[in-house]
Amino acid sequence: MALFSNIKVTLEMIKWEHSIFALPFALCGAMLAAGGWPAAAQLGWIVLCMVSARSAAMAFNRLADAQIDAANPRTATRAIPAGVLSQKFVGLFVLVSCGLFVVSAAQLNRLTLYLSPVALAVILLYSYTKRFTRWSHLVLGFALGIAPAAAWIAVRGSLDPRILILTAAVTCWVGGFDVLYACQDIDFDRANGLNSIPQSFGVKRSLMLARVLHFIMLGLLVALVVLFGLGKIALIGVAAVAILLLYEHSLVSADDLSKLNAAFFTMNGVIAVVFFVFVAADLLFKKFH
Repeated sequence: MALFSNIKVTLEMIKWEHSIFALPFALCGAMLAAGGWPAAAQLGWIVLCMVSARSAAMAFNRLADAQIDAANPRTATRAIPAGVLSQKFVGLFVLVSCGLFVVSAAQLNRLTLYLSPVALAVILLYSYTKRFTRWSHLVLGFALGIAPAAAWIAVRGSLDPRILILTAAVTCWVGGFDVLYACQDIDFDRANGLNSIPQSFGVKRSLMLARVLHFIMLGLLVALVVLFGLGKIALIGVAAVAILLLYEHSLVSADDLSKLNAAFFTMNGVIAVVFFVFVAADLLFKKFH
């Protein structure tokens, strides 16, 4: 019973349901590679790769930041600093998740297996970047941004440079909303020698930079539509994403960050799903008409 209880607490700690942030973009990569729905087996292993990789990354992040979280009033109640979970158990969870990721990647093709350690290195080592660079937000973005390229490789067994446009778009998207989220910890980061864009430039300039990153993301999504010959349905999806981003940014200001959690958790999940739905609809419409 203790094992199941610890697993439940761990899943709550890593907010595994927020895999929805990157999963829709991975599915976009898979569908673009397949020109429609990939094979059911491929789809299943891709989803398992995504969930296991994110679980490993989030649990490792909590492990790496345990002392930092304990010192930060906003995060002191997380499971490890609160003593609800042991570092040993979380470390074992990370190892099992990494193993599941590699095994899942091996079921797809040889290239995904060979690249699985590289993917793990990117998503795990992100956790240390705030210790030496203010640009850790973009490293996090890249860690999620490799998902659509990885999904393309999973379907095709090779890489098409065009899919890197979606990698760049996701990097800017995640980097932008992580800058927003980091505004909550600006005072703590400054007091403890941690690096972030808000710590370096202040909240007002950071909000502006987040807007710039999201504007670049929209431009990259338009480029993706053009390069893959998608149509009006996909463009409507880009327009929908633009409207949702405008709403997200309207929730926060330099003087009021009280709605940041709503902007971060709710709207970004909606943005990812909306874009996937429109791209999938565009691809399926072209395939059957």
